Amino acid sequence: MYRLFTIIIIAVLTSLQGLAQQRGKATYYSKRATGARTSSGIRLHHDSLTCAHRTYPFGTKLLVKNLSNGKEVIVTVTDRGPYGRGKIIDLTYEAARRIGMLSAGVATVEVTKYNENKGIPYALEDSKLPEFDFGANDLDDGTGQDVPVWQREKKEKGAKGKNTTGSGKKMPGKSSTDINTAEKADASAYKDVANAAEQHEDSHGAVKTALSKSTSKSSSQTKKPVRKSSKKGKRKK
Repeated sequence: MYRLFTIIIIAVLTSLQGLAQQRGKATYYSKRATGARTSSGIRLHHDSLTCAHRTYPFGTKLLVKNLSNGKEVIVTVTDRGPYGRGKIIDLTYEAARRIGMLSAGVATVEVTKYNENKGIPYALEDSKLPEFDFGANDLDDGTGQDVPVWQREKKEKGAKGKNTTGSGKKMPGKSSTDINTAEKADASAYKDVANAAEQHEDSHGAVKTALSKSTSKSSSQTKKPVRKSSKKGKRKK
C-alpha cells in the first residue's frame, strides 16, 4: 500500500512538471481558417496571438520558444488540439511568423506557462528604484552640529542685507561702525553742497538786482521829454 501511494505521488509530480514545461513539435493554422469558431467559442483570426492546447484552460497565457533560433512569443489558449503524434501546440499564422517557423511549417518548441508579474505586491526583479537627493546636511555652523540648507541660505541672505548701504551699494567686509561713519560723512558733504548752492543763488540774486536797477536808471535818462521850439517867430510891432 505504501509503495502504491509513493508511485502515485511520483506520477502526479512528474505530470505537473510536464505541464509546467513541455517540449515537442508546433504547427500553425492556415490563413484559410480565419473566421472559424474555436472550442472556446472565440472566432479564429490569423493576426491574433492565440493557440490550441490539449490540457491548459482557456485564457491561459503560454510562452512558446523556438529552440532552433531562440525566438519567443506569448499566446493565449482558445482552442483544443493538436492531436497528432508528437505535436503539443497549434499556433496562429502571426504567432508562427514571430518565432520564424513559416517556411519550415513545423518547429521544435518549448512551452511554459507565462505568469504575468504586474508588480503587486512584489516589484519586478529587473526594476530599478529612482534615486532621490534630499540635500544632506553637510554644513557645520561651528558648534559641531549639521545645519540644514535652508537655514544656511537664510543666514547668508541676512548677512547680505546687513552689508548693504542706504543707496543700495554693498559694502563687503565692513563693520556697522564703519558704515555709520561713511553715512555721516555723506550727509555732511551733502549739507556743504546745499549751502554752497544757496550762497550761489543769493549772489546771483544780488547781481540780478543790481543789473535791474542800473537798467532802469539808464532808461529814465534817455526818455526825458524834449521841448519843441515854435517855428513861428514873434511878430514885430
